[in-house]
Amino acid sequence: MAEQAKLRETLLKEKDRLQQELAELEKDMPSLQERRVGSSFGKREEEAVEASEMENRLAMETKLNELIAEANRALEKLNQGSYGRCDLCREPINPERLEALPTAHLCLKCRAAQDKARTRR
Repeated sequence: MAEQAKLRETLLKEKDRLQQELAELEKDMPSLQERRVGSSFGKREEEAVEASEMENRLAMETKLNELIAEANRALEKLNQGSYGRCDLCREPINPERLEALPTAHLCLKCRAAQDKARTRR
């Protein structure tokens, strides 16, 4: 039981860290509309740089939201008593994998098969 409490604390801390990082990203990067106000915006180079910055920001926001969702999923599995079991084959996930990646929801075998299937598309 103490191990579950420690795991829950680890997952909650990671989720909080990710949410803070997301909040900082949103705070530090003014919206596209705000950036357009007062800028000459007539030069293609400026537009290209701004578009690239916006694309990078959106990619980072997407990744952070995905990581937060993974933390939520792991917490839900912990609540349901299914934490540490592969979502696909239901076999136990290697404890070393869970230690390295507490949000893992697939065993290495299923993860490798999933990655292989993705590369075939």
